[in-house]
Amino acid sequence: MGRGVVAVALTAVFSVLGQGAATPPQAVAATACAGTQSDFNGDGIRDVAIADPEATVAGKERAGLIRIVYGGGKGTFELSQESPEVSDSAETGDQFGFSFAVYDANLDGCSDIAVGIPYEDINLVGQTIKDAGLVHLIYGSTAGIASGGLGTYGFRQGSDGKLGGGYEDEDWVGYAVAAGKSASGIPFLVIGVPGEDGTGGADMGMFHHVYGTGYSVAHVAQDSAGVWEDPEPYDRFGASIAATDRHFVVGAPGESIGTVGSAGGVIAFRPSINTDGIPDPLFGMGQGRTPGPDTAAQVDDRYGTSLALAPYRPTGAATVTDSLLAVGVPGEDLATTVDAGAVHTFHIKADGTVVPLKWLDQNQPDVEGEAEAGDFFGQRLAATNTNTAVVSTAAMMRLAVGVPGEEASEEFPEEGGVQLFSILGEPGAADSWISPGNGIPAAQAPRMLVGMGLGASPASLYVGLPYGPAESRAVHAFPWNTPNGGAPTESWKPGEGGIPAENVAFGAFVR
Repeated sequence: MGRGVVAVALTAVFSVLGQGAATPPQAVAATACAGTQSDFNGDGIRDVAIADPEATVAGKERAGLIRIVYGGGKGTFELSQESPEVSDSAETGDQFGFSFAVYDANLDGCSDIAVGIPYEDINLVGQTIKDAGLVHLIYGSTAGIASGGLGTYGFRQGSDGKLGGGYEDEDWVGYAVAAGKSASGIPFLVIGVPGEDGTGGADMGMFHHVYGTGYSVAHVAQDSAGVWEDPEPYDRFGASIAATDRHFVVGAPGESIGTVGSAGGVIAFRPSINTDGIPDPLFGMGQGRTPGPDTAAQVDDRYGTSLALAPYRPTGAATVTDSLLAVGVPGEDLATTVDAGAVHTFHIKADGTVVPLKWLDQNQPDVEGEAEAGDFFGQRLAATNTNTAVVSTAAMMRLAVGVPGEEASEEFPEEGGVQLFSILGEPGAADSWISPGNGIPAAQAPRMLVGMGLGASPASLYVGLPYGPAESRAVHAFPWNTPNGGAPTESWKPGEGGIPAENVAFGAFVR
């Protein structure tokens, strides 16, 4: 977007960046595609996408890539800007895979992947726009991801881009992305642009909402109609996003609450377009601001740094109508314990109202461990409903909280770990803790930052170990009801199972 008022408009998107057709692929139900979630080759078996945004590609350091591991032992595929059907090329520092979302963008029954590349430079005649950012939408097919002649779509800002407006240095398009399908069956993609400048000042932030198979775009900032609060410098609205098919939530971790800087806030929307031409705003909140928690906002709490949403079917509903939301507050100070961290959970109802549920931190009774300075409890989150076909119960609604600053002893600072809860149940009722040597099959070591790479499916919690010793790099799948120290059911590791040994931050993001 440009420097002036952030426009709220719908823009038809029909051109293609690089390879591919001049119009979006038509929404054709491909009978060979099974319609399974996260199934890029349409065979009905779930696949796994594992990002290494710091990987070297074609000799370019930190260019980034995603490893697609096909289910059923059907091999792996390296997806990057050097892949067939993917436009542009790998460049140093792009960090392809810094974020990604999986959904069926063209409704053909095969999963597609929208990949965020927030540090992509846009090269113009005589000018380079540094870290403008880009999102690539790459199609799945019965021939696999990035195959079948479907081409790719590149979403970027600028008058020649599909998102319109202008582009500037450090807009960071694609810093966060999330996707789903609306209640009426329309696919949508939400693209965060936390570095966007505008009437609210530098880095006020915004997001683009890409709707339907024709890829219409709505541009939303905090000065858009009905959106909570006003844009301010360094709000970084769009730095975090989570979505279900009924709702999506966007974080502004730099939001000021009164005079309290970087207290943070979140804003919820329905994905369907309203009469103002934008996704329908539902509510916004921060600490001390209804309907948020009544705890006081503090400087650098960064409420909304991480977000997780899970679909929820309440008693009496014939299908999923609601969502359960978890908000990470990793900068929360607990008394004199600085940056101990916390998580707050909510129930978003079908009518758009929100009900606070639980406040979680490591000082609460029955919560594993003890809050310590620099734990950053809630820096990353993952959540799921293990069975959406029936009325939701506390046992089905699961939440994983990353605690990357946790240390088991002084010998292993910032080793990290992951704590599992029921989103609905009381703390301690169905909790467990996993960490290196305690369920995670890796030797303890300093600065592993376990909990920074989390992903969720209805069947599994994915825990990535992108940092620490190279021999520990892996992604492990745990059942959501795993006990304390429970073992993974499946693991993926560089150098094994057809995955190349070369890696830098394997497992930074998993889906």
